[in-house]
Amino acid sequence: MQPSAVANTTDFTASPSQFFTWQNYRCAYEVDQPSNTIPSGIPLLLIHPIGVGLSRQFWRRFSYEWYNYGQHNLIYSPDLLGCGESDMPHVAYTPSDWAEQLQYFLQTVVQKPVIVVVQGALFPVAIELVQKASNLIAGLVLSGPPAWAVITNKSPQWQQKLLWNLLDSPLGSGFYRYARRPKFLHSFSTRQLFADDNAVDTEWLKTLVAGAENLASRHAVFSFLAGFWRQDYSSFITSIQQPTLVVVGETASSISQEGKKETPDERLADYLACLPQGRGKKINGRNVLPYESTAEFIAAIAPFINQLS
Repeated sequence: MQPSAVANTTDFTASPSQFFTWQNYRCAYEVDQPSNTIPSGIPLLLIHPIGVGLSRQFWRRFSYEWYNYGQHNLIYSPDLLGCGESDMPHVAYTPSDWAEQLQYFLQTVVQKPVIVVVQGALFPVAIELVQKASNLIAGLVLSGPPAWAVITNKSPQWQQKLLWNLLDSPLGSGFYRYARRPKFLHSFSTRQLFADDNAVDTEWLKTLVAGAENLASRHAVFSFLAGFWRQDYSSFITSIQQPTLVVVGETASSISQEGKKETPDERLADYLACLPQGRGKKINGRNVLPYESTAEFIAAIAPFINQLS
């Protein structure tokens, strides 16, 4: 989907940033809805990925195209703590922390069941959220989840703490300043995230640069890089009773060594073998399907979401 097609849409109304307080932290979110019709169906809760400059803005293109496609669901897009317009305390974040933030958000703001759409390696946050608020989760869509060898392999706690301490230092601050430069962001995106180099557009890079402007945003990124999300989630995945759609890119890859030998077909098969109500699709693209392959991603998930609604 071309960025110009997004900009010219008339079927989408984005709300201004709204805020709620969780554990004395100010947390941001927005609620999107179709412009010319009454919202209907089960609302979507979008969980953005963690990375340099990433926030709920990752989903903006998805929201535009969702309503262009003729869908009417309300869309809730929160900024996870440490990202976007939410507070950025100097702490080591875990999936459980973010899941508790989202649990509170569902209980106090949304106040009804949602379908969770989660990007990439933030799947552990969705897993934790299902454990904490199962009655508020009607279904899940996993966009490019981690390699099976990664999501079922716990990294040693000493290693996580060592990496965190290394990153949470003047050396780490210097690295973050380097990593938020457009040249580095472009190089990383083409090497690790996108199938088509041309899809790494100005919109993508400007969003990341703006999102990483506050140096305090490094703490969430460093928590992710330290691997606090790296646990063995296999038993939790097999306990998910909600209908779950797994969408994998035709050229999906893994940054972690454990997942480099896995093919997209193998990844999909592994997930579907363990999810009690799992179904799967492969589409064009690599690892950021809602951004790179927006229209195709929506065409893949809309029937699933409509069926649940």
